[in-house]
Amino acid sequence: MVTRTPLHGGRGDIGCVLEGLDCNNLSDDEFQLVHDAVYRYKVVVIRGQSDLTPANQLALNKRFDPEATSYGHANNSQRRQGSILSKDGITIPSVPQVQVLGEGSLDTTAREWYRGLEGSVARHPTHQLFHRNHLSDADLAKGKTRFYRWHIDAALYDIGPPLVTTLLGVKNPKGPSQTVVYDDGSGDELVVPLGGTAFVSGAEALRALPEDLRELALHSSVTYAPHPYSFISEAKAHSTGLVCLSEGLEKPLTDLPPYEESKLLTLPLVWTNPVTGEKSLQVHGACVWRLNLKRSTDDNPIVVNDIAQVRTIIYSLMRPGISPSRVYAHAWQDGDLVVFDNRSVWHSVMGQNFGHRLMHQCNLASSKPIR
Repeated sequence: MVTRTPLHGGRGDIGCVLEGLDCNNLSDDEFQLVHDAVYRYKVVVIRGQSDLTPANQLALNKRFDPEATSYGHANNSQRRQGSILSKDGITIPSVPQVQVLGEGSLDTTAREWYRGLEGSVARHPTHQLFHRNHLSDADLAKGKTRFYRWHIDAALYDIGPPLVTTLLGVKNPKGPSQTVVYDDGSGDELVVPLGGTAFVSGAEALRALPEDLRELALHSSVTYAPHPYSFISEAKAHSTGLVCLSEGLEKPLTDLPPYEESKLLTLPLVWTNPVTGEKSLQVHGACVWRLNLKRSTDDNPIVVNDIAQVRTIIYSLMRPGISPSRVYAHAWQDGDLVVFDNRSVWHSVMGQNFGHRLMHQCNLASSKPIR
């Protein structure tokens, strides 16, 4: 029998646990349970999936979006030299839509799908790789950490954001909790499980805004940089992991791979859940480039091209959403399969110095429109 237990994560009550499923053999009725839970709870944890094959993980993603075929970051684009994502993830040869994430050497004898990946080493991204200011060795020794980068899973150039991401925790760290410090003058901190993944509800983030900013978000749109992960590859981030700092470190457009204006992604700041109709603030703050601001449907848009101003506005929209009471920090168990609505939540890795970890991630670029 399948059981469903709400997690009540964050103030937005995101998250539920499903038990009693085998995602290698998911019936149509069982998939409908998963589907409905994802669009209601946004983050769904399916326990006991250690034996899920990459092929069946891909098949689960495709059941949400049957027309989708390609990895959400487009493997060649993600691996492009100079991209900030170039070292994130190891592509499984037989199922290139599934990436190996984690920390440490990959035991290619453990499973047949790792063949051909001999010598591969996974790298867990930490704030020291991306933030301008780092925690001291003394703070790290006390178990302090940061959100690495708040984001949605998306290439943000040429192809559409995936509908869902599936993330399988094959081998997860165990140990004492750590404390995320925001280091933004607020004094905010959050105790989190070692190696946890942080999620926030875009709907709760929208509700958290004062009325004037909420109206601005509801009517405005953002244009993402061409090849955004290459564009920001030398930039450094704010201590919250929400946006990049404006220090002139962005890669010049002339140094980027060739791009076409027609392939730039301009997306609304607020996206609508196709099942529930709930509206969510959805933006990838690190990759923003231009803003098209409106306060009502009838307004003429004000185009903001100054990237420092763009980031300041985006930060003001996003920061309330990650206040400690609004964050659900998932404590991984081996065999957890987390399925999340990539169009209604933001997420971030966090933590460091926790030893070996192994995860499988899958998401598929979607052609379904954002409304």
